[in-house]
Amino acid sequence: MSQARYTSTAIFLHWLMALGLVCLFSVGFYMHGLPFSPFKLKIYSWHKWSGVTLFLLVGLRLAWRLTHRPPALPAAMGGAVRAMAHAGHAMLYLLMVAIPLSGWLMSSAKGVQTVYFGVLPLPDLLSPDKALGDSLQSLHTVLNYLLAVVVAGHVAAALKHHLIDRDDVLTRMLPWRAKS
Repeated sequence: MSQARYTSTAIFLHWLMALGLVCLFSVGFYMHGLPFSPFKLKIYSWHKWSGVTLFLLVGLRLAWRLTHRPPALPAAMGGAVRAMAHAGHAMLYLLMVAIPLSGWLMSSAKGVQTVYFGVLPLPDLLSPDKALGDSLQSLHTVLNYLLAVVVAGHVAAALKHHLIDRDDVLTRMLPWRAKS
């Protein structure tokens, strides 16, 4: 078993992103069915602010990952499983970038500017176009459900490593170190 573990910064960013994604997905799911009201507009604003914040955190997380090598995968892990692990991580990062971008593009196409924390207006990336905005809304929804599936696979793989393979793949990302 490898004794290496992720850096404290990587662990903090991982769990902060995990918490943020769960909250953002839950709020997005909740707000979709609300009737039009000032409350719904407030929730949409919070959702957008949170999405922008997580988008910035993904940038920070990618920068950290590129400058700090993760611990090696267990030597016993076969080539196909290694390839799946790398593909799963790549898909997570791709979706964590694509989802907030699709939301920003959707807001722009729907003619609703994103104003970060109600103070900093972000530039519209597209001209208003209702049909395009509706298509981007569908894309945003599909990407979020895809992320939920990929995250479920990520969690299942981590639990498999911990409970079946009995290696340290899960424990090296935990904020505390469980004894083997």
